[in-house]
Amino acid sequence: MDQIFRFLEMGLSSFEVWATWLVLAIAFVGLLYALYLRRQILAEEKGTAKMIEVWEAIRQGANAYLTRQLRTILPFIVILTIALFLSVYIVPPTEFSLEVFAGYSENTIRLIVGIGRAVAFVMGAGFSLMVGQLGMRMAVEGNVRVANAARTSFKDALRIAYRTGTITGMLTDGLGLLGGTLIFMLFGKAAPDALLGFGFGGTLIALFMRVGGGIYTKAADVGADLVGKVEQDMPEDDPRNAAVIADLVGDNVGDCAGMAADIFESYEVTIVSALILGVTLTLITGYNEFILFPLFVRGIGVLASIVGTYLVKGQSDDSGNAMQAIFRGFLTSAAISVVLFGAVALVYLPDIPGGWWRPFLSTAAGVGLAIVIDRLTDYFTGTHYRPVKEIRDATSGGPATTILSGLASGYESAVWSVIVIAATIVAAILIFNGVPTEQFVSARFSADFIQFTFVLYGIAMTGIGMLTLTGNNVAMDSFGPISDNANGIGEMAGLEPKARKIMADLDAVGNTTKAITKGIAIGSAVIAAVSLFGSFITDVSLVDPEALANGIRVSSPLVFVGMLLGGALPWMFSSLAIRAVSRAAGQMVDEVRRQFRIPGILEGTRKPDYARAVTISTIAAQRDLINLAVLAVITPIVVGLLLQVEALGGFQAGIIVSGMLLAVFMSNTGGAWDNGKKLIEDEERDLAANTGKGSERHKAAVVGDTVGDPLKDTAGPALNPMIKVVNLVSLIIAPIVVRYSDRSIVTVIIAVALIGLLGWAVMRSKREAEPIAAPTVREA
Repeated sequence: MDQIFRFLEMGLSSFEVWATWLVLAIAFVGLLYALYLRRQILAEEKGTAKMIEVWEAIRQGANAYLTRQLRTILPFIVILTIALFLSVYIVPPTEFSLEVFAGYSENTIRLIVGIGRAVAFVMGAGFSLMVGQLGMRMAVEGNVRVANAARTSFKDALRIAYRTGTITGMLTDGLGLLGGTLIFMLFGKAAPDALLGFGFGGTLIALFMRVGGGIYTKAADVGADLVGKVEQDMPEDDPRNAAVIADLVGDNVGDCAGMAADIFESYEVTIVSALILGVTLTLITGYNEFILFPLFVRGIGVLASIVGTYLVKGQSDDSGNAMQAIFRGFLTSAAISVVLFGAVALVYLPDIPGGWWRPFLSTAAGVGLAIVIDRLTDYFTGTHYRPVKEIRDATSGGPATTILSGLASGYESAVWSVIVIAATIVAAILIFNGVPTEQFVSARFSADFIQFTFVLYGIAMTGIGMLTLTGNNVAMDSFGPISDNANGIGEMAGLEPKARKIMADLDAVGNTTKAITKGIAIGSAVIAAVSLFGSFITDVSLVDPEALANGIRVSSPLVFVGMLLGGALPWMFSSLAIRAVSRAAGQMVDEVRRQFRIPGILEGTRKPDYARAVTISTIAAQRDLINLAVLAVITPIVVGLLLQVEALGGFQAGIIVSGMLLAVFMSNTGGAWDNGKKLIEDEERDLAANTGKGSERHKAAVVGDTVGDPLKDTAGPALNPMIKVVNLVSLIIAPIVVRYSDRSIVTVIIAVALIGLLGWAVMRSKREAEPIAAPTVREA
């Protein structure tokens, strides 16, 4: 290359050049803020020797899981890095690539872009691993410090818990912005090819961490609850229960590492789709503003999150409203963001087609969408509202009515979420509808195509706006497992009632913030998927203007078949994920029962073998990682090769609609069952009146919560990255499908081989689990 930074070749103004460097600097500011908070947290005291003993067991279990998961993932990453290079190298350069790299030979262009995509894939995967692993390790460092602070002060416990979560949030913000900006600076207008690799790397790791963490945590949680709470009438984190340490570890690997990687990949994917569409609009109109504005918005979001998260603090040492403090910080960041969006748009975008107000309103609508989904999820899963109270009341009829009430609430919540997201997309369409396009019409770009691209850009900017507050969102989510772990450490270490009350209050709020963040993650997944769907159509049109000249027609039988297959994939994926949890939970139940039969365990005179329970969850989590990844990666390739590009578009539409509804339903249903159980646990224990822990109503609530566990923490959240993996794979292989559309014998052989691989993955997921090594605790 003649320039190290190709964005300098784009004819940018001096303001645009300096602003791009400023965005890069803001990414480092976010990372430095995370480092600053880390030093604050590590300076806090850990507490008593007993607290440190429990914490050390959690830390060792978490580290063991992360190490084993990394060994499982790395070979898959190596294979896909090679595949991503070949996905570019085997296809002739597009007309657009020839323009961007004018003066280079076709072979050199393919080599540059192929290496760029492969390196970006490794970068995306590496950044996603860093967010998940470093964020989870800090969550483990913070939990014992929260427990210790709760012994003296509510506001200190809240501050430590939230700021520990903020470390993960700022890692997500900083690394996401750093990766997107660096790739743009290095590749300029050719950045979309590399960004696809970056987004795919982050999304694939998120899928691994979501699936693995979800299976791990729910295997332990279900086993601990069914035997400990239901059969033995024990408290949540009774130290006699062999599964409690695995359960506490699972909170971190599922709700912290998994969610952080999940939102990180949504953060990546929305910038990928916005920049792909921005490059297309720049190609059409000549305005670089369409590429740079998404980066500027993301930079504003990092600064706003720093301010909002730092303002979250309690008012009293004795008690307080943690949810109110957290939401106040969220709204502060939102207000700062919207004001600065408007200011930057007014100053920087006055001359773009259609006016500065269109991109501004789209990003503001995204911020509004995040707030509305926040409130909507809180309504269906929070303890103060009617749906959860109805589930609590339904426990009087036993487990069946408890489950029916939760199902009804979950189904309804999915409908309202769809309505909100659909309304937001319609708003984006209305905002960009009517942009003057006449002056840009050419033999290459029709008026309809230009208008369609503007609308898709508006939807992508809505996704950018929605994830502006990523730092706040991830902090809210990580707050949940940190508080949950602190409460568990407090119970196992036998801390005083005041500390237990403070930790229980924070834990209840954390349960709601986790549910809210899941709702935002699902909403962002849909917006990102719709944007990627639009990018798919525009990219195919750049490769071959005739390939989708008539759009994607639902009336076409092959397209309809593609939609059916796409709609079915989330159900198969969820089935295998829930089956994995059920299989592992069965092993955990057997193990906890076995240890309870050992003399001295139930009496509390002998320590359970926590390590064996951790091993059961760890092995179960890794067993199905590759199987489910194969299902997500291979299926769209098979559909594209056999049914062609239009049907592949239908496949994406089917998976977005079906996956979104299923994800919201599972996430909210499980969250509502969980909080219905907590409402009963907060009642005064009176077995004669059938209230409180140990009552028949409580046992029914535990059953509902147990059924909901793999829904809300495994299958539901894992659908977010799965949807985007499918969309990104479709986007990556689209040029190959268009170029090699003749269905040759080689294509058919490859497709058949891939179908065989899918069959292997499904059958492997259905096989019975192999027994683990002999127990380390000798039965007397």
